[in-house]
Amino acid sequence: MTSGQKTVTAFLSLITGLLVVILGLCLDLAPWMWIAALVLLSGLWAVVAYSATRTRRSDPFPPGSLIDLPAPPPVERQELFISRVPLPSLLDDYDFLMSARVRWCPVEPLANEQLINPGALATECVLARARAITAGLPPFRSSLVQHQLSAALGVMAPDSGEHVLAMALDVELTLKDEDQERLDRLAAIRKDEAVWEHQRKYEQNKREYLGNDVLTTTGSAVVWWLAKNDDHVEKTVKDIGLLARLSSAANDREVDEPFRHLVPEAFPPAPERNWTMNVPHAEELPPEQPAPSHADVFGDFFRRMGFRPGEDEGALIADQVAVAVASRDAVTAEEIRRRFGVRSMVPPANGSGPATPTDPEDPEEPDHL
Repeated sequence: MTSGQKTVTAFLSLITGLLVVILGLCLDLAPWMWIAALVLLSGLWAVVAYSATRTRRSDPFPPGSLIDLPAPPPVERQELFISRVPLPSLLDDYDFLMSARVRWCPVEPLANEQLINPGALATECVLARARAITAGLPPFRSSLVQHQLSAALGVMAPDSGEHVLAMALDVELTLKDEDQERLDRLAAIRKDEAVWEHQRKYEQNKREYLGNDVLTTTGSAVVWWLAKNDDHVEKTVKDIGLLARLSSAANDREVDEPFRHLVPEAFPPAPERNWTMNVPHAEELPPEQPAPSHADVFGDFFRRMGFRPGEDEGALIADQVAVAVASRDAVTAEEIRRRFGVRSMVPPANGSGPATPTDPEDPEEPDHL
């Protein structure tokens, strides 16, 4: 009898004793009747427990009731190790290197094992399954491909001739050291290129925003600057001249006319001209100077253009200018000819008759321009 059965029997005996006591007190039984009731119930529970024990000990399947089946023959499994076998990847010239334990077993008992090489068949079966997977995957994440191979090759599968069932254990997938270095460098370059491309687009968008929107006119530049410095209106007003120059420089044009007075350094007033070019140390003269003549203005123009007295080209131009202005101002025409040493036509005293040329051997030298 087990410990559980003993516990149940003791529990039932206790309950039976309590029932006998309750009935004896209620019915006012004689003492011998109490003892007889206890003995009777105890014997009844003993018979029940003994019957249950005999029933459990009896064999549910007597001998001869079961059919004896022959035990299946043990499966013969063999293994071999392959090391760093190249497998193609998605990129040319970047091969995976696979190492693994190849386990196989024959599909049927081989009648003559000398006719086939089961290890070679199992190896080719595993490598063919591995090639079908690695050929479509890039070599950048060989560790991830390794786990994928381990799951795919972890199931027994027959070879093409269905002679053996093969699988791979302890799959390890790596790359050559130099190939891994190249891939790392390429990855770094791609990252830098992506950063540079984003930076270039950012700068390009910023230039388009400033050039095509903000700095198109001085007014738009002022509004943009005021929006960025809305708490400093006075500062924005002081910076209008700077914004006008910035807008003109961005659009390759001069400062707009309404804002030129704010950019005095870009449009300085015309300097006072010193027309007394023939007098040495003209800067030392008093400010009370006579108004320059037309010949003085023409001489200053020639000096700025680089002409020098005595040059044929300058004399030719001066003569043509003198001829052009002679009808309006003969005195100015003669002064221009005199300064450039051009033979002048002086009209006769009475105003009649042809003009006589000035003596070219006049001792007076032409004035300096």
